[in-house]
Amino acid sequence: MSREKKGWSREGIAARAALDIPDGAYVNLGIGIPELVARYVPEGRVFIYHTENGLLGMGPPPPPGREDPELINAGKRPVTALPGASFFHHADSFAMIRGGHIDVCVLGAMQVSAAGDLANWSTGAPDAIPAVGGAMDLVAGVGAIFVLTSHVTKDAEPKIIAECSYPLTGRGVVSSIYTDLAVIDVTLDGLELRELAPGVELEEVIEKTAAPLRAAREGGRR
Repeated sequence: MSREKKGWSREGIAARAALDIPDGAYVNLGIGIPELVARYVPEGRVFIYHTENGLLGMGPPPPPGREDPELINAGKRPVTALPGASFFHHADSFAMIRGGHIDVCVLGAMQVSAAGDLANWSTGAPDAIPAVGGAMDLVAGVGAIFVLTSHVTKDAEPKIIAECSYPLTGRGVVSSIYTDLAVIDVTLDGLELRELAPGVELEEVIEKTAAPLRAAREGGRR
């Protein structure tokens, strides 16, 4: 007899996060699970997707065989442009980010701390990628930072921890964390568990979170 899989899949994480994005928001999507959010716009809402290489009004990936090598996102993946989309210089794109004109940024993570510190670009190893890219600008300039990630690594090590050991992308920048196990908010008083994924028990989330975690209460969110 096969056991029913518990928790959210990668697509489930993306769909759950999309529910918390307000209608009309300007949204930047990171690479990996965050890219999947574009597939799950809730009915009745419109999101305007921004990519830092110079496109506002980014659409979903094109059908196989219809890719345009000159129409890509910041992760170099083929995308489409929706009616009314705008193309602009890379510098203008970062002026939008640094000027606070993007409402929500959805990113992946290697580690998130109890204080909302984010490490998502390097392990600090000698052969690690040499630069942080646009993520540091995004976490500094965007009001709401959603992190989408697996709750633990492939080696079963917690990604949500008391303090990050990897190089930081930003301090105190994460608003909410969406994993395969739960939705967790970063508040002024620490981490609050807002929602459990289907089939997941509270004890499992606590066991796989290496930082203090409490049940959500009214108020206190960033």
